[in-house]
Amino acid sequence: MDAEATFLALALILLSARILGETAAWLKAPPVMGEMLAGILLGPSLLGIVELNDIIYTLAEIGLILLLFEVGLDTDLSKLSQQRYKASVVALGSFIAPFIGGFALSYWVFDLSLLVSMFIGGTLTATSIGVTVRVLRDLKRHQSPEAQVVVGAAVLDDILGIILLALLYEFATQGGVNLINTGKVILFILIFMAIAPILAKFIALSIGRFHHLSSIPGLIPTTIVSLILLFAWLAHAAGAPALLGGFAAGLALSRRFFLPFGAALRLPSNEDFCAKIHVSMQPIIQLFTPVFFVMVGLSLNLHEIDWTSPSIFLMAGLFITIAMLSKLTGAFLIRESLHFRWAVGLSMIPRAEVGLIFAELGRLSGVFNHEVYAVMVLTIAVTTVLPPFMLKWFYKQYGSKLDRRAF
Repeated sequence: MDAEATFLALALILLSARILGETAAWLKAPPVMGEMLAGILLGPSLLGIVELNDIIYTLAEIGLILLLFEVGLDTDLSKLSQQRYKASVVALGSFIAPFIGGFALSYWVFDLSLLVSMFIGGTLTATSIGVTVRVLRDLKRHQSPEAQVVVGAAVLDDILGIILLALLYEFATQGGVNLINTGKVILFILIFMAIAPILAKFIALSIGRFHHLSSIPGLIPTTIVSLILLFAWLAHAAGAPALLGGFAAGLALSRRFFLPFGAALRLPSNEDFCAKIHVSMQPIIQLFTPVFFVMVGLSLNLHEIDWTSPSIFLMAGLFITIAMLSKLTGAFLIRESLHFRWAVGLSMIPRAEVGLIFAELGRLSGVFNHEVYAVMVLTIAVTTVLPPFMLKWFYKQYGSKLDRRAF
């Protein structure tokens, strides 16, 4: 594809993503669903007017890394300290149950390979806290006790998911997981978490000092993007997915990086600097991340799937059922009222961008074929779109009972 054709393709990608994303938001659905639909519309499934090439792939990967940076930047590990026991139980239950359920269904029912089954199980572990927080905020419940448990659980769930993603990536690229490489990946993650508070403090002081001296605008976005790409390169060099570097960079610069040794080092959070990062990076993140979600739709070729086969719908129906029920498991392990547990469980179901990251890595590594990939995308779409409506109905019916709950 020549440069001019790529310009046209990118224009179509960005405009269609914006229009359909706005439409999805207007319909009270997650905007990422509209952006993914834009890819299906432009790609081989329908119009076939946009073809994937190396430039679009690269921009989509940058969007993915920036997306994980934003996840890390918004991660507040101190949330775990507020409801740490309940949040930990919910997170572990909501992580283990979907993985085992997805793996068992894939491996023993549909007779898929070990690697494919592990990737499917990993995809079902995802939780998109962004979708849930948005709904809870609309309902004026984002400061409620159940919301604190959900946010804390989602933080831990994200961290476990990132580690699992790194291990599955190792499995896919190396043909197996050996102790040395596995240890290297885990060590890389631990090192990043260990140095993140020091690194964040150093960057805050350095950029804060030079920001006032710089006579050229754009110092913060330039240095932060450079840091993200550097961390992505380091992640790849260590044998982990590049997107892990984006998450680590965001975590290092998050508002509250809470670890015992971080507190011992007396590294205060710099709220002003974090606010400047948010403001400076948002336009860049909002420009690149839609390219990733559109690419998800472009990668789907619905014509290559045998829709006359009942196994497709049976597989999708079973995975959707497992995906929703298994996420309720963690909530029902805590000692709380029935309504409280239902509120937490429903809030943990949405997967959205986090699930799509797993599915896309499975496709790019050659683990998912078109059929399995389509089933996973359909599962993620349904489990992302339905829960917000379920939560709104639930709080309309039972919100008053939660308000009267004794502490």
